[in-house]
Amino acid sequence: MSALAPTLQAFFTERLLAQRRASPHTIAAYRDAFCLLLGFVESEVGKAPAKLELEDLDAALIGAFLDHLERDRHNGVRTRNARLAAIHSLYRFAALRHPEHAGLIERILAIPPKRFEREIVTFLTDPEVEAILAAPDRSSFVGRRDHALLLVAIQTGLRVSELVGLRCEDVVLGTGAHVRCIGKGRKERATPLTTTTAAVLKVWLDELDTQPTDPLFPTRQGTPLSRYGVTVLVARHADAATASCPSLATKKVSPHVLRHTAAMRLLHAGVDTSVIALWLGHEGVETTQIYVHADLTLKERALARTAPIDSKPGRYRPSDALLAFLESL
Repeated sequence: MSALAPTLQAFFTERLLAQRRASPHTIAAYRDAFCLLLGFVESEVGKAPAKLELEDLDAALIGAFLDHLERDRHNGVRTRNARLAAIHSLYRFAALRHPEHAGLIERILAIPPKRFEREIVTFLTDPEVEAILAAPDRSSFVGRRDHALLLVAIQTGLRVSELVGLRCEDVVLGTGAHVRCIGKGRKERATPLTTTTAAVLKVWLDELDTQPTDPLFPTRQGTPLSRYGVTVLVARHADAATASCPSLATKKVSPHVLRHTAAMRLLHAGVDTSVIALWLGHEGVETTQIYVHADLTLKERALARTAPIDSKPGRYRPSDALLAFLESL
């Protein structure tokens, strides 16, 4: 019998924190996955999480938990796969500490992620961008903050976690104006700012008149905005902008849509995908290819360069009365 609790605790303290130096976002995601799993197991087997043994969590129970996420919690396939990845990571660690459970661990590691359809990314057109930027009421502090945040998000393509993590000292104005951030995988990058964005940020920084380490986009209390707070304000201003730009009503605008918009604007400007990958902080160029697939304008340009196929329209006509009957069904 091998207790689950000490293995799970060692997984977080030794593997994630000490060996991998995982980011707070990774720790939080793994924590949430195991809280959901342990709560589900307790309801199924009737044992408190602290008293569970490794053998209590077999492949069948893990599979039932994954089904529960989709069926009862209405999670998408991506979320289901992310929870499974956390479980797999724990059991790869457990394999080193508990070789006596090699069979059990192997069966759990054999649970595959689900395949899913990749939807074409949503992005905003220039009129939609202008409408959203005009939505905040810039006569108020919150409105000026929101306008500056939306402008930075659309121009730089920063992730929402990167936006809320910006400090005043991360903005460098003057010649070569840019904003610095620590992105995914603890990679530091600098993103150039346009003249317009730099001018708006200069006025905003003058208004804040705070310390260099203070948040660039604070709440009224001076604390950093949360990721949820940014999501809410983006959706609110998108709804308000629908009155002047009705096409926004067909789109669910989120901070990530603003990131997609920044990428598409660069692509339309003729920027190479390798540069866009560096701009957005992608691990590889392959991730950036989703914007090429989504860009109908580029496809139409490619079609215009090709010679038309010499083919006359026609329709199939069956050569037999029985085939004609079957075709009519």
